[in-house]
Amino acid sequence: MSLKTTPLRNAIVIALAASCTTPAFAQEAGDTPTNLDRIEITGSRIRQASVETAQPVVALNRADIEKKGYVNVADILQDVTAAGAPSLSRSSSLSSSRDFGGMYVSLRNLGPERSLVLIDGRRMGVSAGGYSDLASIPSAIVERVEVLTDGASALYGSDAIAGVVNIITRKNFDGGEASVYVGQYGEGDGQKRSYSATFGKTFDRGWFSVGAERTKEDEILGDAREFSRYPGGPRHADDVDALSPTTQWGTVTVGGKPLTVGPGGDPSSAGNFHTPDPADGANAKTNMSLLSGLERTSVFANGGFSITDNLRIVADALYSKRESTKHLAGYPYSVSAAQSRNGTRAALSKDSTFNKWGQDVLFSHRTEELPRGTENTLETKRASLGLEGSFETGSRYWDWNVSYMYNRNEGERVGTGSMYQPNVNLAVGPSFMDGDVARCGTPGAVIAGCVPWNPAAPMGYTGPGSLGNQDVQDYLFTRFVDKVRSTTKVASANISGSLFTLPAGDIMGAMGFEHRSEEASYTPDLMVQKGQIAGTTGQPTRGDYSLNEVYLEMQVPLLADMAFARELSLDLAGRYTDYNTFGSTTNSKFGLKWKPIDSLLVRATYGTGFRAPTVDDLYGGAVSSRDSFTDPCDTKFGIAASSPTVAARCQALNVPANFRQQTGSDGNLANRPGQQATSDFNSGSNPELKPETAKTWTVGLVYSPEFVQGLDVSLDWWKIRIDNAIVGESATDILNQCYVQGVDSACGRFTRSTAAATRGQVSALDRSLVNAGYRETAGYDIGVRYRLPETAYGKFAINWNTTYTDYLEQRNDSAATTPVEQRVGWAGDFRVRSTFNLDWQYGNLGIGWTARYYSGMKEACSYDLGGGPDCNMADFVSPYTDAQPSRKVGSNTFHDLQVRYSLPWDGTVSLGLNNVFDHQGPIMYSQPNSSFTYYGGFDIGRFMYMKYQQRF
Repeated sequence: MSLKTTPLRNAIVIALAASCTTPAFAQEAGDTPTNLDRIEITGSRIRQASVETAQPVVALNRADIEKKGYVNVADILQDVTAAGAPSLSRSSSLSSSRDFGGMYVSLRNLGPERSLVLIDGRRMGVSAGGYSDLASIPSAIVERVEVLTDGASALYGSDAIAGVVNIITRKNFDGGEASVYVGQYGEGDGQKRSYSATFGKTFDRGWFSVGAERTKEDEILGDAREFSRYPGGPRHADDVDALSPTTQWGTVTVGGKPLTVGPGGDPSSAGNFHTPDPADGANAKTNMSLLSGLERTSVFANGGFSITDNLRIVADALYSKRESTKHLAGYPYSVSAAQSRNGTRAALSKDSTFNKWGQDVLFSHRTEELPRGTENTLETKRASLGLEGSFETGSRYWDWNVSYMYNRNEGERVGTGSMYQPNVNLAVGPSFMDGDVARCGTPGAVIAGCVPWNPAAPMGYTGPGSLGNQDVQDYLFTRFVDKVRSTTKVASANISGSLFTLPAGDIMGAMGFEHRSEEASYTPDLMVQKGQIAGTTGQPTRGDYSLNEVYLEMQVPLLADMAFARELSLDLAGRYTDYNTFGSTTNSKFGLKWKPIDSLLVRATYGTGFRAPTVDDLYGGAVSSRDSFTDPCDTKFGIAASSPTVAARCQALNVPANFRQQTGSDGNLANRPGQQATSDFNSGSNPELKPETAKTWTVGLVYSPEFVQGLDVSLDWWKIRIDNAIVGESATDILNQCYVQGVDSACGRFTRSTAAATRGQVSALDRSLVNAGYRETAGYDIGVRYRLPETAYGKFAINWNTTYTDYLEQRNDSAATTPVEQRVGWAGDFRVRSTFNLDWQYGNLGIGWTARYYSGMKEACSYDLGGGPDCNMADFVSPYTDAQPSRKVGSNTFHDLQVRYSLPWDGTVSLGLNNVFDHQGPIMYSQPNSSFTYYGGFDIGRFMYMKYQQRF
């Protein structure tokens, strides 16, 4: 089996930085090589000499990673153009997901739960929601990262619908490295510090290596940037309607009229109360995390020992601890008439010493005296142990391995600044003054331990009952601790080798068996389960499933060394999976590889795939939350304001004419889109969920012209269709399906109030997980890599990758009349993403320049609905809605620069700027992947860093 050298083969070798996923065995001098020349490339289980495959694979080698100003692999993967918007970005501070704080990749914008992550070809553990935290691997131990941008369920099983990320770790090296990285934004905040060390040693019959990393990234609050400082964005900084009426100054409702003393007021006399000034409304953005804080410590070690020349024991172990912190504005506590009647929240008692009106009064108060915080901690412990070997049968070579992997994630979510509802109810009940001290109850019947609260006292007031008093805070506020745990166990056996020989070459095959089990649990604090934490509820999640799988893969050479067929081969793979939860499934894959000439490779694949529902999907407890949404029937901010069709549908379904959406417990009219509901909505798991099924197609070519040495060009078309897609829709999505798209089934997922005061308001809504009709996306990947010949002026290299998404569409049920939603080009789903890298090396000096391009985006208008600067497509008609006022923003390009110098004592110093020109993305009122009017995947300023690396 010869390994021919051609421009094309060299191009792919360079692109993959070809080192083995499992190191080759040592050979005695003069021995016939066994698997020394064979490697395993992501997308195939067959170890082989050829690195040219039918599957499209993007590779980031160690040199690529070191030339970037990032501190972990997850960051650099966001520069892979096939990666979608960052899931749970660190700007999504309002997200309550238990996976918040991790770093994930969403290939093709299909979600991280559909992107399988491997370490050296073996699965990483996943959370209850199916997420794998890429940043848990210390970057110091990473040799390269391979990204298979094609479905691979036939080879790797569930979760590989959108593709596979395979992290290849360093092995078989001698020596050590240590590095220090320090950086911060031009505004002087957001400092990042990273310290890492790696050591490796080889000896006669084995090797071991270990890498450790400690990273800390400071938190940045919303007040630190202009684009995140205002609830309506900087263009509407003076828009008082965007401010929240639930303020830190406190408000009471007397005779249906809101009253407050305002900032600096004195609540001791009823005469000091007046109608609230809208300009005194609360800005909840300033104390919210624009960039959450993050600390991580991780250690990874691996090693191998050759028992014989053809038998080795290998092992690896990972420990990672992640601590993330985010903050929110104080809780907007308010009491509605319904809550007062049913006893869930008490009104300010007429017998309270702070009540000046002689009747029970409703009230609201934002607790800015003690803003909320969430601390997520997660420990990951992973270990694998295996035997691997090779043998010969005649002239045929075989490689085999058996292994066992165990992964345990354990974490806590600690909530601070949370109000303990039973104490709040007592604190606003009857009370009296005992001298200068306020006491709960009545004289002679004091409620022991209770501290009265005056919710009408503004922040800054120091009198009795003020929330600024430490004793009041200690009584009203508490912390709660939720616990999470997930366990993944995998036992596998694989064998691959040459089956028999055809005129065009050997038929290669691989087969294997895998047993996997997943177990996960989420245990909310008992106070959360009982609904005793204001605004927070949750029920336990506990569940598990297991499966057995067998697979078979074959590579069949059809033609070789012929005119217009230097090589023609067929790849076949199939996998049978049997779950204990929903039964069995079989998935297959077909690949074709054709080289009409040595410098041109044409490739194509077709495969089927699946994704099983996760433990969270199936067994997660029901959750009630006060969602934020935009009612399409609202005649000011909803689509009904500009669409007669939608307005007619709303009235036909008994929504009052001139309807206005109310918000929050106080029932004020919505003053902007995306306002909080007046009641809790239900969400959670669905035990009736079915697995997703998928089909994937790719057709592409790789061309390395012999007349231009060092130039490689690739073009791939891809398409992915997912049926029975598991989706968790937002309240806005469900309402739009009913009134905008005319999906009758969606109209049964919510109810509206018939009470006079709240007639037409959405009073209940169920957005639990469902199997949607389908989700489908297609597009093109283009790659250009050019390594110019060395000149007297140094070495130049160009790498340019672009992804063009033709469409990304979804149908929300299987009804033929349901419109298809087209999402590409809308906020967060870019039609074009492109990354251009230029690198120059002259002796010890190197300079790298990167340009990151994102095409323009559209979003629904929030202002100027009839047309204007913030609604430049007021008459836009999409393929799946009636006329929807929309706005479009332009493309964005960010530039990065790094200068590095190799020192005589084997050290390297690097200085860099990410976002050199301090480019700021556009204001996005839809807040994609963020809790601010800004896309969560864009840079938030110019970032400067220094890195020093010492090898020894």
